[in-house]
Amino acid sequence: MNTANRKPLPGTKLDFFDARAAVDSLQPGAYDTLPYTSRVLAENLVRRCPPATLAASLRQLIERKRDLDFPWFPARVVCHDILGQTALVDLAGLRDAIASQGGDPALVNPVVPTQLVVDHSLAVECGGFDPDAFEKNRAIEDRRNEDRFHFIDWTKKAFRNVDVIPPGNGILHQINLERMSPVVQVTDGVAFPDTLVGTDSHTPMVDALGVIAIGVGGLEAESVMLGRASYMRLPDIVGVELSGKPGPGITATDVVLSLTEFLRKEKVVGAYLEFFGAGTANLTLGDRATIANMAPEFGATAAMFYIDEQTITYLKLTGRDDELVKLVETYAKQTGLWGDSLVNAEYERVLTFDLSTVVRTLAGPSNPHRRLPVSELAARGISGKVENEPGLMPDGAVIIAAITSCTNTNNPRNMIAAGLLARNANRLGLFRKPWAKTSLAPGSKAVTLYLEEAGLLPELEQLGFGVVAYACTSCNGMSGALDPAIQKEIVERDLYATAVLSGNRNFDGRIHPYAKQAFLASPPLVVAYAIAGTIRFDIEKDVLGTDAQGNPVMLKDIWPSDEEIDATVAAAVKPEQFRKVYEPMFAVSVDTGEKAKPLYDWRAQSTYIRRPPYWEGALAGERTLKGMRPLAVLGDNITTDHLSPSNAILADSAAGEYLTKMGLPEEDFNSYATHRGDHLTAQRATFANPTLLNEMVRENGKVKAGSLARIEPEGKVTRMWEAIETYMERKQPLIVIAGADYGQGSSRDWAAKGVRLAGAEAIVAEGFERIHRTNLVGMGVLPLEFKPGVNRLTLGIDGTETFDVTGERKPRADLTLVIHRRNGERVEVPVTCRLDTAEELSIYEAGGVLQRFAQDFLESSQAAA
Repeated sequence: MNTANRKPLPGTKLDFFDARAAVDSLQPGAYDTLPYTSRVLAENLVRRCPPATLAASLRQLIERKRDLDFPWFPARVVCHDILGQTALVDLAGLRDAIASQGGDPALVNPVVPTQLVVDHSLAVECGGFDPDAFEKNRAIEDRRNEDRFHFIDWTKKAFRNVDVIPPGNGILHQINLERMSPVVQVTDGVAFPDTLVGTDSHTPMVDALGVIAIGVGGLEAESVMLGRASYMRLPDIVGVELSGKPGPGITATDVVLSLTEFLRKEKVVGAYLEFFGAGTANLTLGDRATIANMAPEFGATAAMFYIDEQTITYLKLTGRDDELVKLVETYAKQTGLWGDSLVNAEYERVLTFDLSTVVRTLAGPSNPHRRLPVSELAARGISGKVENEPGLMPDGAVIIAAITSCTNTNNPRNMIAAGLLARNANRLGLFRKPWAKTSLAPGSKAVTLYLEEAGLLPELEQLGFGVVAYACTSCNGMSGALDPAIQKEIVERDLYATAVLSGNRNFDGRIHPYAKQAFLASPPLVVAYAIAGTIRFDIEKDVLGTDAQGNPVMLKDIWPSDEEIDATVAAAVKPEQFRKVYEPMFAVSVDTGEKAKPLYDWRAQSTYIRRPPYWEGALAGERTLKGMRPLAVLGDNITTDHLSPSNAILADSAAGEYLTKMGLPEEDFNSYATHRGDHLTAQRATFANPTLLNEMVRENGKVKAGSLARIEPEGKVTRMWEAIETYMERKQPLIVIAGADYGQGSSRDWAAKGVRLAGAEAIVAEGFERIHRTNLVGMGVLPLEFKPGVNRLTLGIDGTETFDVTGERKPRADLTLVIHRRNGERVEVPVTCRLDTAEELSIYEAGGVLQRFAQDFLESSQAAA
């Protein structure tokens, strides 16, 4: 920590680092023009950057240049149990690798405080119509995940700086928002902004509090955990000016789905967004958090709101300590992070959005940014009268209706609205349809307390929305099994079955294997669609049912007024509820001092936890970037769900067959996500999504959907896993060719690990989503970008080719992709090397993050000896 620019913080006994003085010393008055993000980054530099490079790094912020890499040091790392566990499995494997080379494995620890919340592993096997659903689902989770939970329990005893919130307590991002983030940190008598990275793309939810929090892959998180700076160049900081206020009956969900469509069209991929303007005052902190949570759906890295009165109100509402609340306000006003202090902030680009234009809306099918105003369902051919046979499910049946995800359950207005709508529906005698598997999975136990306080939990339970878990559930594809009779009918009649959920992702195949498509909606709309029972229904105009007198009941008859929602929130949501939930939770999670042995005792038969292979065999060898064959040729918008799905494992899949061979009963196959600590299971998920369109596999001239590949040079079409196995046996280097926005979606590192283990040495695409690109680098896979106007189609790539990459690798240098066609023709294509920084180049050349750390650790140990 530098000592220059350290000063007393007025009104406290603490010090702070005066970024304003440091910036203005280089250019007087410059600090007042900096955006919020730049001010936080400037403080981080002043406090942590080596003095020799501080001035040059600050000038990057002042002059809005992007010439140099500069470091930032996040104050902490947050993890959910899937990526957090795989990161810790990697560190446990790293300890083994260090020990095998004579190093001390006990010295391998997270340097930065690391918080892990177990929230991704619970499946809704019992729906919300079962009064014992919570206990039953938790018991199943514990049984299925015993190996995983044993390992996680070892990590908190074996590693320093690891804090674990056990299963059944809530969702990482909501817990982070409601308690874990102090907004202003204090260490060694110094106050400074809370900053963090998280192993989930929705980590930016806490940006709503004015906290820079970005989602990263597990590999980048591991690097930060181990004390390395996260290097960046000045991001594109885009101002988003909000005006107006949402109209009557419009929820935060409607707002964020409209913003998602708007911002995707404005191409903010990779940008840090900063929301400002008069409209921000009309958004509660819960509304802001719903917006910030969806940053990855915009394509943005962060979605920042400044600190203001709404922030202070929320900190008080959620039971934060009075001294902390006072410190946040004092610090923000002193350092220019308070809203009023940013009136002169300058942005290179400003977008404007009028909140009053938002209408009631869904998103879908298939993409969160595909906005679907409910008034246009019929026009787009989704709703409309469909003749159905009595006693059978209708076409478009809603088989999953889930109030889930921190995106919306963090927001008291959304949850109270859902409860009031359920109450009104019950009063008029409406019921959920019997084929709709309903569930309520709040991201925090505080939600249950305030719903109980308002008398609304029984109303939701009556419609089948009882609490099934405090976990991600359907939003993460953990919707659980359907009633066998319903599943049978869907299959036999080939029904177009759907899901409606209050989550943030609805990619095809994600929510449930038998839900062909999914729609995102506000919590009250989820309840309404459970009553309607089909997506082919004009929710605004069609009749939901009849009351006791036989009168038709429509949505407008049960939708609560804004005045009643606000009055109920004011009366029912109280600080003591949050204190009751969080004080014991964090009291029991404090390290007791008990330590485990430094090396993990790997279980040979486990299909969940296995020592990783990243220091062995082909992964330890040189990548030649020569003679590579395509594993897949893909189009645009390939998601990490295509690359490594997270949902339920089916018996006839490659992973399912492997688990059967390992003696696991089908009912306990669990999800792909939960097995990512075992590479032998997880690598069988590579490209295992049934909706994958590999352009190398065609039938009657059309691309055939499925987890399929074509082995070359034979031209034999097989399941993807058989192709991977064949190429692994041949030690054949591979390449993947893709279109635009490759790797969008969840920040799962296995989307990169899977292709690397298969033998892929390079990915060539028209563009990459940020997190996935860094994950590829972290696995030693070279990301290459076609030049504008050039792609797989213009080059006529059909998968029979082999490929070389030549040229000197430097950050963003031009390299040459050499295409060798089957007819002997050779084509040279210039491509951009997407190793964006010198640090990334160093990681790639070492073979990846883990190999780089092992090398550095052993070298420093030898030097010390």
